[in-house]
Order: sequence, then C-alpha cells, then structure tokens
Amino acid sequence: MRILFGIVAVLLLGACGDSNEVAENKYTNKLVDERSPYLQQHAHNPVNWYPWGEEALQKAQEENKLLVISVGYSACHWCHVMEHESFSDTAVANLMNEYFVAIKVDREERPDIDDIYMTACHMAGQGSCGWPLNAFALPDGKPIWAGSYFPRDNWMDILKYFRDIYENEPEKAIGFAEELTTGLKETSMIDLHTGDFDFVDAEVDSITQTLLSRIDFQKGGRKGQPKFPLPVVYEYLLKYHGLTGDTESLKAVEVTLDNIAMGGIYDQLGGGFARYSTDALWKVPHFEKMLYDNGQLVSLYSQAYQLLQKPLYEKAVKESLEFVERELQAPDGGFYSSLDADSEGREGAYYIWEKPVIDSILANEKQSEVFADYYEIRERGNWEEGENILFRRKSLEEVASNNDLSESEVATMIDEAREKLHEARQQRERPGLDDKILASWNGLMLKGYIDAYRAFGEDSYLETALKTARFLASEMMDEDHRLVRHHGSDINAFLDDYAFVAQAFGALYEVTFDQQWLDHAKGLTAYAVAHFQDPESGMFYYTSDLDEALVARKMELHDNVIPASNSAFNRNLFYLGSMYSNADWVETSKTNLLSMWKEAAASDFADAYSNWGQLYLEQLYAPYEIAIVGPEAGKLRDAMMANFLPNAHFLGGTSEGELELLKDKLVDSETFIYVCQNKVCKLPVQEVAAALPLMENQ
Repeated sequence: MRILFGIVAVLLLGACGDSNEVAENKYTNKLVDERSPYLQQHAHNPVNWYPWGEEALQKAQEENKLLVISVGYSACHWCHVMEHESFSDTAVANLMNEYFVAIKVDREERPDIDDIYMTACHMAGQGSCGWPLNAFALPDGKPIWAGSYFPRDNWMDILKYFRDIYENEPEKAIGFAEELTTGLKETSMIDLHTGDFDFVDAEVDSITQTLLSRIDFQKGGRKGQPKFPLPVVYEYLLKYHGLTGDTESLKAVEVTLDNIAMGGIYDQLGGGFARYSTDALWKVPHFEKMLYDNGQLVSLYSQAYQLLQKPLYEKAVKESLEFVERELQAPDGGFYSSLDADSEGREGAYYIWEKPVIDSILANEKQSEVFADYYEIRERGNWEEGENILFRRKSLEEVASNNDLSESEVATMIDEAREKLHEARQQRERPGLDDKILASWNGLMLKGYIDAYRAFGEDSYLETALKTARFLASEMMDEDHRLVRHHGSDINAFLDDYAFVAQAFGALYEVTFDQQWLDHAKGLTAYAVAHFQDPESGMFYYTSDLDEALVARKMELHDNVIPASNSAFNRNLFYLGSMYSNADWVETSKTNLLSMWKEAAASDFADAYSNWGQLYLEQLYAPYEIAIVGPEAGKLRDAMMANFLPNAHFLGGTSEGELELLKDKLVDSETFIYVCQNKVCKLPVQEVAAALPLMENQ
C-alpha cells in the first residue's frame, strides 16, 4: 500500500494551474434538485456530479468505473477554491466524466459518509486530511485512497493515476480497498468492560494532568498552531476545578477564554466566533462561522461567568447571541448551519479593514486613534498588506493611559465606533448562508441559550430556547421520537442528533420544570437505544438500523470540536437513568465509560476523552439532585442555578409531578428545597442561602 501513497505523493509536487472555459449555468448535473446549499454550489459544474445514492452506485457497478467521492460543506473556503480551479474546468470534467462516477457529499448532511472516507484518508494518507475531502473508491464504495485539496494540475495527475491503475492493475486497487475496509471496521472495535465498577480519583487526576501538559498558559488553547476552541476540553477543566479546587485547571480555562474573547477569532464588531485560528495568538481566524461552535462557546462562557463574574464573558455571550439571532435564526425557530468564510470572491473580505476606510467612517481623529490603539490597527495593516483584523492585546486601562483619557471616555468612544463600523460593514457583500437546519447543531445552540439563561436570568434567552425546542419537537420529531437529520429532509437522524437534542431537552426541563421536555429527552433516548445500540459492546453506532448499509457501520467514540456522540449519549443515559430510576441505563453508561477508559488512560491525547472525563467525574462526585417543590419553585430554582454548580441537577415544580424523587415533598402553600444525593435527601430548607452550604463542593 505504501507504493501507492508514495506515487501519489510524487504527483502532488506538480504546479498549481488555473481553471478555464467557465460559463455560468452552461451545465447542469444531478445536484440541481438537492436541498443542500453546498450541493447546489456544484449543480452547474461541467462535472456530471451525482448525489450519494443508488443511482450513482448502480451506474458505477454497471459501467465498472471507480467512484470519485468529493466531500465538503458550504462554508468551506478550500472547497470553493477547488470548485473554481478544477470542478469548473472542462478538461478536468471531461476526464472525471469519462473514467469515473463523481459523487458530491455535504458532510453536514451526511456525516456518516464523510466519516467513512475521512477515516480512510487518515489511514491511507501522507499529509493532512481535511475538506474538501476527495476519495477514490471501488464501484461498491470501498475506499482505495483519499486526500484533501489539490491544485488543478495535481488533481489531473491523480485522476490519471487512478484511471490507469484500475484499467491495468485492477487487482491492486481491489487489494488496497480490502485492506482499508478491514481497517475501517476495526476502528469501531472496543474491548467491553467486565467486572465491578471501579472509579478512582487517581485516574481522572492523571488524564487532567495530560490535558494540562498541552495547554499554552500564555495564550490559551493547545500549544502551537492552528488553535481550535475545543469547548468540551475547557468545560471538563472547569468542572474538574469546581469539584476538586484545582487551580491550574481554572487558570487554563481563564487564559483560554480571555484570549479567545480578545482575539480575531471572535468577531469584535458583530459578535460570534469563527471556527479556528490559523496562528498561535487567536488573531487570524479561518473566517467561517459555524452554529455548533457558537452554541458550545455560549455554554462555556456562561458557565465560566457563573464562577468568575467577568464582564468580558458576559459581553461575549450577549453579543454572540445577538449575532446568532441576527444572522442564523430562521423565522420558525430553528437555526441555520453556518456563514461562509468567503465574500467578494476571497476569504475574510467581510471582516477586514484598511485603516483609511476606518478613519473615513469614524471621521474623528481622536476616536480613530483610540480605536486603532484598542484593536491593534496599523496603517500598513496587521494582517496582509494594508488590511487589519480587529483584535485586542491591551486593557481598557492601558488604552486610556496611552491616550490621556478616562476609562469611561475610552469605553464610550469604542462603543460608538463599533456601532458605526458594524453598520457600515452590513452594507458589504455578505458571506453566504448555509440554511440547513440540523437537529444536532440546533440541540447545541438550544443548550447555549439555556446555559445563558441560567447565568444571566435574561427572559428573552428562555423565550428563544422554548421557541427552538417547540420547533424541534413539532417539525423534526415524530410521535415515536424518530428525528430527521435536517428540517425538510427525509434523512434519518444520526446518534449525535439524538444525543444533543435529548441533552438540550433535559436542560430545558431544569429551567422550566415542564415535564414534557424531560419526557421528550427520555423518548429520544429510548428510541436511540432501540435502533443504535450494538448488543455485543453496549456502545452505539452512529447510524440507526433503519439506514442503508455503508461499507462499514462505525461508532463515533472520540471527542473532538464537538463531543463524540457516544460520550454525549452515555452521559444522557446516566442523567436520565438517574432521573427516571432506570438502572439499566445507568449501568450501560458506566460500563461503556469504563470500556473507553482503558484506552483513555493509556492515551497521550486526553482531549479526545474530555467529555468521557465529565462522565467519570459524575461517578466520583455523585450529582446533587436539587428538588424544589411549591408555589415559589421557579423563583428559588432560578436564584440557585445562577451559581456555578458543577454537579447539580434540578427537578421540581409547583406540584409533585411524576418523578419518583418528588414524591411526598409538596407541602401546602410552602416551598422547600431538598438537597439530595443518590435519592437520599437532607432536611429541607426554604432559602437558597441555606441550601448552597448543603453541597460539599460549594
């Protein structure tokens, strides 16, 4: 197999070429009727693209042609580049059309397909794997090789190489495919834990130290570049600090959140976070904005604010939710997927500034000087020639001192300048919108609104959360709790959809005490247990048993920029199993955790187990069940949950409801707070100030 990879590596040394003969809408292919904005972007390429499905696979098998499977997403900059350079080029198209069956896949719509060929890329490739992802496969879909972006001439050479090898040495291509497919199936194999449940402090302390060893304590995030926010890592460290008092964990969270909020990865004018920073300073973003990042980061900043009360964190949450509502909220309550990195034909054009343009808009020399000092604006540019990214290094106090002004004067100047520039920016050509409404990402954003409501008590956050939840329940969920992947499609939802929507519905119950949301969380979880669980390992496949079979049925086990669907789902099993006294769910969650922990304890990449780590902490520090029952239940709940409580769950209402733990706790005309663990409750109290000391970690 190394011979193939070496040959392809040589082919990659070719020069970059330009596209030619582009004529808008001169061509139309099979993507023209697809709902995905990404697939629509390729609907008029001269390449005879097919969507993934029986028609394309049958054609490949009937004509004995290799598949070219190209995977990307709407906001992807390098996807646009390759589309312009190669897929709009008639010479490239003629080669692809004659010798291959070409399939386009939106990775957000079909993450199951993306995972197959991305894993194949990591197994087979030399160099980085990313998007666009371009895979070669046998007519039955078994991958031969995969790589990422290629300039036009390199891509032509690679196409010719695979054409020739399949025509002249098909047995070699088949051998590569069999080897890769075997490897794909092995990636989801896991050793089942047997025996007692044994949770040890030293185990979680060890993984925490591994995490901390990779933190950049000067600029936050992981050492080196690029830097991804990875919210689940810092949520774990925040929880670990809250339960153990470890100061290094809190320092890692604080330095990371401070630098992200002051960096170019955060939109200093319009709020919201870009996907990652290309440098080690959080300065230069990859400018696309994804719903899943913003949902998770709103949750993280809200939780950190509960503990640290930093105005910087409150500002990040407030402005990011304003961005989400302004740019990503659909009229019916769901949220769109993303904003493109590109506008005006290049990456970041919407967000960058030349200093003379800023000066002309502000039309106030002193205000321009202060703004330039505050956001590191340079005449020659702080990024590419003449262009500036807004980011911060100095405090308000430093800028005030530099400019012989009071802090309040500087703050007023900056606020006025930001408003003017934001208004001017909105007149520019806007980045493209991907208007898919994905269940899982909406679950993450819904959870963000709920966490923001807990931290800040802003009624509008709860109103938006309820609107989104009603949309998900009525428009994307059937009566039997089957979900669809995205609104308006018939694609079955995947495990992450069930995990994150159920998680959000459980959180919504806690801030409303409306039993329907907890029941929906239970129903979604029960449906997924029935259709996704592997009876041998106890873990959960990413696809349901109702879905078409791909070359391998895989499991998502490792946390990444989004927590693994298995770690999130098993946390739900533990939470809902505890709330509903379902011992089977609790035991499954614990068994699966310990099955994964063998691997986690031996790994140098603790980031990949940070959400599993939260579940481990929930075993070491049994969550408090805060039952609040009576006419003032909502008021006392809101006051209590405004605090940072890393291992507390709330239940209750003005009546006892249906949960076992609430039985016999209602007293006429009185409201009581019961602090319980493992369903054993301390004497009830009636004031938040009296309840908090009953929790050992407070």
